[in-house]
Amino acid sequence: MKLQLLSDLHLETESFDPRPAAGAELLVLAGDIDARWRGLARFAQWPVPVLFVPGNHEFDGRAVEAVLPALRVHCASLGIRLLHREAIVLRGADGVPVRFLGVVRWSDYEVFGAAERARAMRAAAHFQRRMQASAGGRPFDAEAVRAEGLADRAWLERELARPAGSAFARTVVVTHFAPSLRSADPRYGRQPGTASFCNADDELIVRADLWLHGHVHCRHDYEVARAGRRPSRVVCQARGMPRKGEAAGFDAARLIEA
Repeated sequence: MKLQLLSDLHLETESFDPRPAAGAELLVLAGDIDARWRGLARFAQWPVPVLFVPGNHEFDGRAVEAVLPALRVHCASLGIRLLHREAIVLRGADGVPVRFLGVVRWSDYEVFGAAERARAMRAAAHFQRRMQASAGGRPFDAEAVRAEGLADRAWLERELARPAGSAFARTVVVTHFAPSLRSADPRYGRQPGTASFCNADDELIVRADLWLHGHVHCRHDYEVARAGRRPSRVVCQARGMPRKGEAAGFDAARLIEA
């Protein structure tokens, strides 16, 4: 199955006209498309199915518990399939069933280990203040983000424990947050704030055939070795902010094989 992958378009502030990629059988939106949600209308009546995993900015300024129900209704009205802690099996032109696991995978701030978690969460306070979201009537702070992140990881672990069989032959994971420090933005290196962008899901990567993510405003395409099997592949196809030079080298029409 040939995929088109887009993320971090930030249509709330950026100008970008998405176009279907020739030969794509599925469009995957890996979050931070538009904090206002309006830009999602650009993907209505897309010529191929559209899967959307929300990013952190889709929750900006809102009550977190209210976002997903409302966003699901909005996406359904546009013909877009929203995935969060959900699995779907799709078949491409080759007839092979591919399982897609979609989840935001909020930060749990463990990417540098438990000993560095408190420091990472202090750094996260800056991002959460800017987000201005709430949860249960309280600020959606680093502690609340971590709770969501741990629940996301537990869901992924359960789903990835299911072996491939007659129902699906391959597994593609779609998250907004990155699954490994290997996906860190090279401009910033490894610093406490990096834990707000990357998780330590390296041992989960090898249970998937392909892992798609966004959040970091750069591109990545790397492999993770698996004993006796083809390597797992991790791809980020984020556009980012052109005014910051982040879109240099971005190819919206690039195809990825699932």
